[in-house]
Amino acid sequence: MEKRLWVERNKDGSWDAYSDEGAHIKFGKGKGQFNPGDLMKIALAGCGALSSQFAIENSLGEGKGARIVVDGTYDPDDDAYLNFTEQVDVDATDAHLSQEDADKLEERIRRHIAKACTVEHTYEHETPVRLSVKVRH
Repeated sequence: MEKRLWVERNKDGSWDAYSDEGAHIKFGKGKGQFNPGDLMKIALAGCGALSSQFAIENSLGEGKGARIVVDGTYDPDDDAYLNFTEQVDVDATDAHLSQEDADKLEERIRRHIAKACTVEHTYEHETPVRLSVKVRH
């Protein structure tokens, strides 16, 4: 069964997101808050990070990881993102990899992300959203 998620509005205008497993984040449109578009980009970067973690730790050691930056091209006319650019930056300077080993690690990272990143797979396809509205009175 999928994890149940919900959001609730705060008195200050911000929102809190919760999971039935106890996870929590605050978001909104105010200064210093992530907005929903930011959360989409964070989801893509986070998925890439988790998907690539095994390949990176296997090559560079436990606790090593990547810095992943995601940018998006926003179309205000359609109020939608047209595309995302994801940059995976791995600091392997301490490992003293040969060019061949660095190329192999890059390819493994690409394969792991392509295979295991659900968010990327979802963004690459048109994903229908079914909306239901219930007004209790």
